[in-house]
Amino acid sequence: MATIRQRKATKKYEVQIRRDDWPKITRTFSKAADARAWAAIIESEIERGVFIDRTEAEKNTLGDLLRRYLTEVSCHKKGRDSERYRLISLQQDPIAKIKAAGLSGKLMAEWRDRRLKEVSGSTTNRDLNLISHVINVARKEWGIYIENPVAMIRRPPENRARNRRLAVDEEKKLLAELEETTRSERGTFNEGGSRNPWMRPLVILALETAMRRGELLSLQWKDVFLADRFVRLHDTKNGESRDVPLSIRAYEVLTRLPRHISGRVFPTTADAVKKAFTRAVARADLGNFHFHDLRHEATSRIAEKLDNVLELSAVTGHKTLTMLKRYYHPRAKDLAKKLG
Repeated sequence: MATIRQRKATKKYEVQIRRDDWPKITRTFSKAADARAWAAIIESEIERGVFIDRTEAEKNTLGDLLRRYLTEVSCHKKGRDSERYRLISLQQDPIAKIKAAGLSGKLMAEWRDRRLKEVSGSTTNRDLNLISHVINVARKEWGIYIENPVAMIRRPPENRARNRRLAVDEEKKLLAELEETTRSERGTFNEGGSRNPWMRPLVILALETAMRRGELLSLQWKDVFLADRFVRLHDTKNGESRDVPLSIRAYEVLTRLPRHISGRVFPTTADAVKKAFTRAVARADLGNFHFHDLRHEATSRIAEKLDNVLELSAVTGHKTLTMLKRYYHPRAKDLAKKLG
């Protein structure tokens, strides 16, 4: 049964609905008529077995859900750093101010169209996937009962897979710009080169092994087996460890590297690598070339040496042939030479 009482301090009407087979439901109204009407609706829904408690959904905004997800869920993920930036960016969007109960397919579609004017379809889809997961966690684990509006809208088409290859002269220019910057007699840095001494060997290893940036940065010296020419990765994207063979060039790069007290092979940060690489690409005038394109280039180069697709996937860590094909981009002129 519903109990309605007026609070003396606020003059508002509090409704409490108690049943043995339901948790207590409470709601506050400014008018007594609204309180009685709401109580009648909720009791009717409970009797018919269709009641959904919307209290938390009406109390929390999408921004509240994003913040809670950041502190309780995202912090335990491998890609927490990049996801953190995405979550913070979403919190600054006007849609974050909307109550969870007010989210709809229409609002989500408007957000999608507005987002597509700023970023690509693939980036928009990644944001939609994140919002959808936040809402699903809220529904299943936090007791915030709302329909997932992301499931109601059309998704934008994904970008075409990148097939940017690195020409021989481009590689020379890039590595030249990644040479450690020298200092003048006054101790100031001279122009050209990189101030990060780890960049050049890191990029060469990426080109020789097809390892991801995160895999390279998490690599420890205790997992480098130079005598047998391979490294062991524990923290991979798909959650499985793998052994990556080293070419002669990769082996020589590692043998020349100094050992850092941290035990890491490359004691630098993902943000530092991103900034240093972007600047080097700009100085080398390589246009639209990203660090992840090194993995595409490396996969294509290794594929020329390993004809067996199982051996190739063992090196790169791709789980399916479909994913492997996204990273293997043979040049037509090289295939023509094989045809004879």
